[in-house]
Amino acid sequence: MTIKASIYHLTHYKYDNPVLLSPQIIRLKPAAHSKTKVLSHSLKVTPEQHFVNLQQDPYGNYLARFVFPEPVTELKIEVDLVADMTVYNPFDFFVEESAEMWPFSYPEDLKDDLSIYLKPEPAGPELQAFRDTIDRTPRKTVDMVVDLNARLQKQIGYVIRLEPGVQSEQTLMFALGSCRDTGWLLVQILRHLGLATRFVSGYLIQLAPDLKALDGPSGTEVDFTDLHAWCEVYIPGAGWVGLDPTSGLLTGESHIPLAATPHYKNAAPISGGYFGTAETEFDFDMKVSRVSEHPRITKPFPQDSWEHLNALGEEVDGYLEAEDVRLTMGGEPTFVSIDDFQSDEWNTAAVGPQKRGLADTLIRRLRDRFAPGGFLHYGQG
Repeated sequence: MTIKASIYHLTHYKYDNPVLLSPQIIRLKPAAHSKTKVLSHSLKVTPEQHFVNLQQDPYGNYLARFVFPEPVTELKIEVDLVADMTVYNPFDFFVEESAEMWPFSYPEDLKDDLSIYLKPEPAGPELQAFRDTIDRTPRKTVDMVVDLNARLQKQIGYVIRLEPGVQSEQTLMFALGSCRDTGWLLVQILRHLGLATRFVSGYLIQLAPDLKALDGPSGTEVDFTDLHAWCEVYIPGAGWVGLDPTSGLLTGESHIPLAATPHYKNAAPISGGYFGTAETEFDFDMKVSRVSEHPRITKPFPQDSWEHLNALGEEVDGYLEAEDVRLTMGGEPTFVSIDDFQSDEWNTAAVGPQKRGLADTLIRRLRDRFAPGGFLHYGQG
């Protein structure tokens, strides 16, 4: 059984004077490659007087381009979606033999296609110093990227940063950064190591666990959701593998990608501006709720449900007894011939010269003794 989680995401701008909005590019529809199944999704934009074109960018991400022909005093964007939070194994992939060990070279027919994901920005002194500490000894590719992802989580502290843009050198210098900072930093590190990598923005859903962990942190105490950023590295055979340096883990069912791009500038959930002079009031809200939650081993039926089930069982038993309904259970007796129990048909072979005949005789004798007039069923298994 699984949990279905609902996200409500609000972005609301209010202007004290009418302003003319430039085209607003909204990337809030889950990407096609999301492994977490999105059961429903809706996008509502206010004011209602607008034109919208649903498109895909050059990288296959969904985007909506909104044009507002008249001046407005607000821009309100609301997203509702429901996700199936079925747990999946992020390591459920195979790696091509040619890419099992790092370093490796991408196949010639892929190099041109991946070139935009292989081009890093020039390394500054901090990034160069970090690169120099990376062990270049050949080893399994998956082990290398997993270790590097975990290293960033340990080395870089997490901070909520409200300033626009993304940093990389400062992240290493101060050992502090937001999710988009560490995600972009890992993109640059992997590209400098010859691995095609892309930046990803999306939703993160964290549900409180049913049980406390016996060792290590148990995770969040309450259900929450937020916008998040991470990266994906292309490994032949495995495809795009999600790495979240904020947690140090591979991405899982909690990650819902919205846009995956070569550069973080093209992955912004909302981009656009306005013309005019106005004071702006900004409101942002995100909520997650469980809309369907089935009993499971770690969280079984509550006591009142058990009492209801027991009462229903007693009611059914009373009805069966009153109507004199009697139940019995059949079986599949296993037998061997008393005269020839060494031959193949009584040990290793499925059938033989005597088995069918003796089996038919046996079932008819059992019926005559235990269920006269009973129905005989012959089947295969």
